[in-house]
Amino acid sequence: MFLQIDTLNAMAESLAIAEEPVQESISLWTMASYGGWIMIILALLLAWAVYIFIERMVVLKSATREDKSFMDRIHDYIHEGKMDSAVNLCKQTDTPASRMIEKGISRIGRPMQDVQVAIENVGNLEVGKLEKGLVIMATIAAGAPMLGFLGTVLGMVQTFFNMAQNASGVIEMSALSEGMYQAMVTTIGGLIVGILAMFAYNFLVARIDHVVRGLESRTLEFMDLLNEPA
Repeated sequence: MFLQIDTLNAMAESLAIAEEPVQESISLWTMASYGGWIMIILALLLAWAVYIFIERMVVLKSATREDKSFMDRIHDYIHEGKMDSAVNLCKQTDTPASRMIEKGISRIGRPMQDVQVAIENVGNLEVGKLEKGLVIMATIAAGAPMLGFLGTVLGMVQTFFNMAQNASGVIEMSALSEGMYQAMVTTIGGLIVGILAMFAYNFLVARIDHVVRGLESRTLEFMDLLNEPA
């Protein structure tokens, strides 16, 4: 008798467990689909930031490409008086540093101050080229979270508007939670895009600073070369 009762209890517990609702997991795509039109804007901003990051990385990699014997060959050409060969080498190397050196070579014979100013002017132009797109990246990093918060506010306003239109005065928690859920999704999307853009921006700035230090080093090396006794 007791064995039968225990068996029935065990069967009842197993049925109760089987009848419990299974929690559904949510994917990023499903989450994004609840965000509405603001999520489309955030997706476009993310794609734009990824494009700028990849394009700048290619440019910076090309800018840091350097032949270790470049300055030695420039040194030999200048001391041998082969200015045309030095200019051709700069054109073939085609890096920010070589373009600065090329401008300096074209100013040889003028006062040293004029040579240095000419090199620095080219250097400023080269740095400006390297920084192309960084303003947009910084804007995305700052603006994406704000767009996310805007979507949250709009979602909450829509939720409370729907509650106010309910003539019965009965608030269904499912409808309330769904509206809040949709509103919070845009905040998550904005923060994700903003954080990724911020890290990408800081990484690019660090790489550009590294390139700038290399340009300054090449400028000093070239000026020292001109100051060497013949």
